[in-house]
Amino acid sequence: MSIRHAVTPAPVKRILLIKLRHHGDMLLTTPVINTLRAHYPDCEIDVLLYKETEAILRYHPAISVIHAIDRTWKKQGIRYQLKQELALLKNIRARHFDLVINLADQWRSAAITLLSGAPVRIGFNYQKRQSFFWRKAHTSLVSTENHGVLHTVEQNLSILAPLNIGITDRRASMHYSPDDESSRQRLLTERAVTGGYIVIQPTSRWTYKCWDDAKMAQLIDALQPQGLTVILTAGPDKKECDMITHIQSLCHNPQVISLAGELTLTQLAALIDHARLFIGVDSAPMHMAAALDTPCVALFGPTKLQHWRPWSDNSTVIWAGDFAEIPRPDAIDTRTRQRYLDAIPVDRVLDAARRYLSTAP
Repeated sequence: MSIRHAVTPAPVKRILLIKLRHHGDMLLTTPVINTLRAHYPDCEIDVLLYKETEAILRYHPAISVIHAIDRTWKKQGIRYQLKQELALLKNIRARHFDLVINLADQWRSAAITLLSGAPVRIGFNYQKRQSFFWRKAHTSLVSTENHGVLHTVEQNLSILAPLNIGITDRRASMHYSPDDESSRQRLLTERAVTGGYIVIQPTSRWTYKCWDDAKMAQLIDALQPQGLTVILTAGPDKKECDMITHIQSLCHNPQVISLAGELTLTQLAALIDHARLFIGVDSAPMHMAAALDTPCVALFGPTKLQHWRPWSDNSTVIWAGDFAEIPRPDAIDTRTRQRYLDAIPVDRVLDAARRYLSTAP
């Protein structure tokens, strides 16, 4: 798999893992972090990420330092951005890393990898990055030829091949703080939720990943005989919160509450962790449910299922492509208002939900 000789660094004291993507992508790096911790139990593991995704890894017990790139730096002007970039690089070099693992595909990540000063620097041999600079930035490159048939977790884990370490635990993990758990209990008490509950996250930043509001309301009403409170969640974006309000207006089930826009990511993790069931679309909360091993029903449309399905055996995927012709993922206009998930019938989602609830404690 490696296009260069396998590397075995000297005793490793510090490792830097680089990934510059969205929330779900960051969560799916945790099997790499967990594997590194298992094989290098005494080393310090740092992560470089985008600032807005920091909460996903904030409480991971294996991480020593989180280094963050704030994408708002450029809004402050080129001089401010350059100052921040240089300060970041100075902090990274001061850590004296023995090993850098670059999971990112940006030129910026390659530059940081090279300038880190680490003697061992592993990256992917991306077809779009065939250049002298990319090769110079890394001391070992790993083939991506089979990535098309691998889940994102498996793709990430493949970068460890040059280290010749076994992978015994491929599970993802999501962590939150005791304060997040206290917030969960307080919010549920305030909403008079005393028993079991279901978490439903119907929203996504992209409309094409969402299901029909009326069908979501029908599902919620059909779940009423289960006797569980349905908790609707969403990000703070006005479009998402408006969608939750509309769904609620269509519901007749009296046991429905909304926490849309009220939770941090780690508070949402605490909420999902104690839920009897999670139902949602292709989104970061869906990946969180899978990592927390909460029973999960995930609704998918024109997304690459092989790469982004929930990474959990305790999950069911319902794909719109089984009920109607939908576009190829690479052909999607992400700005479209079309909801391709609307082809999914309510009864299929309801049946999957009932199966999990019939076996849950």
